Amino acid sequence: PDAAPRLLSWYDHNRRDLPWRAKPGEVADPYRVWLSEIMLQQTTVPAAAPYFRAFTERWPTVRDLAAAPLDDVLVAWAGLGYYARARNLHKCAQVVATERAGRFPDKEVALLELPGVGAYTAAAITAIAFGHKATVVDGNVERVVSRVFAVEEPLPGVKPKLRALAALLTPDERPGDYAQAMMDLGATVCTPRKPKCMLCPWSDWCAARAAGIQEQLPRKAAKADKPTRRGVAFWLLNPEGAVLLRRRAEEGLLGGMTEVPSTPWAGHAPTDAEIAAAAPLDLSWRRLPGAVRHTFSHFHLDLEVVAARAGDGWRMAEGLWVPVDRLGGQALPSVMMKVVRHALAHA
Repeated sequence: PDAAPRLLSWYDHNRRDLPWRAKPGEVADPYRVWLSEIMLQQTTVPAAAPYFRAFTERWPTVRDLAAAPLDDVLVAWAGLGYYARARNLHKCAQVVATERAGRFPDKEVALLELPGVGAYTAAAITAIAFGHKATVVDGNVERVVSRVFAVEEPLPGVKPKLRALAALLTPDERPGDYAQAMMDLGATVCTPRKPKCMLCPWSDWCAARAAGIQEQLPRKAAKADKPTRRGVAFWLLNPEGAVLLRRRAEEGLLGGMTEVPSTPWAGHAPTDAEIAAAAPLDLSWRRLPGAVRHTFSHFHLDLEVVAARAGDGWRMAEGLWVPVDRLGGQALPSVMMKVVRHALAHA
């Protein structure tokens, strides 16, 4: 019964100082809570923090973000990965700015109607930004709950059970602080490896610790091996020293981002005919040594890079010509930044 008060007391003395977190006594800004939670999906706190600072300096309110061109948002997001989040972020800002007078709804059910807002994010905004009771369950919370209750069924199948157990612990008082306390406990004490049980406010009733299995939980179902896709990227310079880029389709992987042109990514190395068909111009292409490897959530990608210089017909190539020293201003995802670095090192 005193689980929540004990955790909140621990939090009051051990809370992390994060750029999006309201200081004690401050009122949380729903825009900053929403922005941080979208950025933290699939991303670590150290990786997200500089992006959060840059976004909030450039676009201090949801109206500012809504008014920004999508391309500017994609460029600012480049490197954070999972680019559908950036497109939905921009869509959501526009919906809140135009249809909700710049104010986020304070109920989970209404938040779930916004682009890019799922169950976790809706609960986090409800609790942290508005102080309403909501059960916030991320990976940190799943780990804490699985250990406290010694839940041995593996993830991801056990997620509904962990959520139900987390709901049993969620208090009526200070739900926002409690949600952040659970996240901090998982991030700093109840860590995946070598949890610091001696520092944990719940250690004396943690069932996993009592059984000596805390490091084995949560159990995870065996992952299937990731397949490898292969392709060839085309590094093409024109006589003025600009490189050819193109924009990917809005939907699908890396949607709307800028890329170095390439063959389709397939389960086999592209044939000479497939390379010729995908080449931006019919030129004598030179293979660069080595290759670029990048890992996405569902597959590995191996890209060979071929290089050429375009002659008088360079304007025939479809795409965008960008001076090499201005590539930093393009919405290039991490995999394409690897291609650029590889080409600059070997071309």
